[in-house]
Amino acid sequence: MSRKPKPLLEGVRMESVAAEGNSLAHVNGKVLFVSQTMPGDLVDVQVNKVRKGYMEGYVVRMIEPSPDRIPPFCRHFGLCGGCSWQFMPYEQQLAFKRQQVVDQLVRIGHLTLPEVRPTLGSEHITEYRNKLEFTFSRRRWVLTGEDPETLTDEQRLGLGVHVAGFFDKVLDIEHCHLQAEPSNAIRLFIKQYAIEHGLTFFDLREQKGFLRNLTVRTTSTGEVMLLVAFGPEALEKGAKKQMEALLDAVAARFPEITSLYYAINPKCNDALGDLPCTLYAGNEAVYEQMENLRFKIGPKSFYQTNSAQAYRLYSVVRDRVREAIASLQMYNIEAGEAQKPVIYDLYTGTGTIALFLSSLADKVIGIEYVPEAIADAKVNAAENGITHAEFVAGDMKDILTSDFIAAHGRPDIVVLDPPRAGIHPEVAQVLLEAAPQHMAYVSCNPATQARDLALFAPDYEIDFVQPVDMFPHTTHVENVVSLHRK
Repeated sequence: MSRKPKPLLEGVRMESVAAEGNSLAHVNGKVLFVSQTMPGDLVDVQVNKVRKGYMEGYVVRMIEPSPDRIPPFCRHFGLCGGCSWQFMPYEQQLAFKRQQVVDQLVRIGHLTLPEVRPTLGSEHITEYRNKLEFTFSRRRWVLTGEDPETLTDEQRLGLGVHVAGFFDKVLDIEHCHLQAEPSNAIRLFIKQYAIEHGLTFFDLREQKGFLRNLTVRTTSTGEVMLLVAFGPEALEKGAKKQMEALLDAVAARFPEITSLYYAINPKCNDALGDLPCTLYAGNEAVYEQMENLRFKIGPKSFYQTNSAQAYRLYSVVRDRVREAIASLQMYNIEAGEAQKPVIYDLYTGTGTIALFLSSLADKVIGIEYVPEAIADAKVNAAENGITHAEFVAGDMKDILTSDFIAAHGRPDIVVLDPPRAGIHPEVAQVLLEAAPQHMAYVSCNPATQARDLALFAPDYEIDFVQPVDMFPHTTHVENVVSLHRK
């Protein structure tokens, strides 16, 4: 029996922005979600998913664009999976991100909120990333108007980013607006060198090839790190000379590269966390500067990819912690300097927030699942002469227990910055039992943040909500929520 065909909906006027950046409209008593649209667009929509209360679809014809639409600035828009809101003025992006935070905290968490502040925008809305990763492909994505049968093997080579929704399709990138030079120049040089010297590009389906990935890091201090990941063919006889020749050529052409690394990855995935990265030329690491703090960044280190906006995000957290300290009566001691609090930084990563707050604390304790990140945190503490910060690696729900708190001191203030999945209920329960006077919850996913904050609602009151835009032209939003004990 054939399936009932999905409807084609004609003349749909998009009404507002929903979660994940889709716009929505109401059609025949159901909510319709449509990607790549904005409020005011009049479109014909092909429905591709029908559920009891909603439908999803995609645009097949733009009848009348919203009067607020602007031309995308990138030639790769629509195929590359990034920067999907380029057609929307930046001020509207910020307004919709704020509304997304409000909707999810209220609808999912059923939370009582103070006035949610306007989204804190990024000073730079292009070239704001300090890290980009690119993939070599023997069979790049074929563009509209191209005949794959007439393309030569050389013309099918690509070096760029994955097409949204396809693990094995890579869009060749001519110019990416997300990272400052020499990022584009390095990528284009390596691609041309590889073609001229007959170096094979990776085949994502057959899992073979010489060149596999590039990672380019740039810092606000002017340093550049390049990591070239080679594929399984780099293990073959004679391949070492080809590797060295390529790396020598890159180093000669780009003296501004301060750290040049390579790795050989014969696995079936691109992750390098369990593989050695070899320093070929230059310095062991690059450094980011944040006020008087320096953060060491190696080839596997995590650091917020928008350096300038990370500083503003951490400053928001620090301001809330300062206000919390000022409000704690327990620190109004009889004489001398006020006693400083014990601060826990949960999901600390490489310790950036913990170290940024360390001057306000008697003791700061960071906990993180990834051992390599904790190793970086300890290095960063030592680099900055911070001796009252302690970092512990392990699963949060296993590490953060009542015994751990008894051994390390009850937290007066807790900062949480978990991954998108949010926190485990057992972690929330331990925090409720520890009863810190204040908490600051930083999240890249307001939906799971709302779910978690609902667990604290019986004992804590939300006093501050600040969305922060870390990634302009995307639908992602970071959010800071401050809570105090009732």
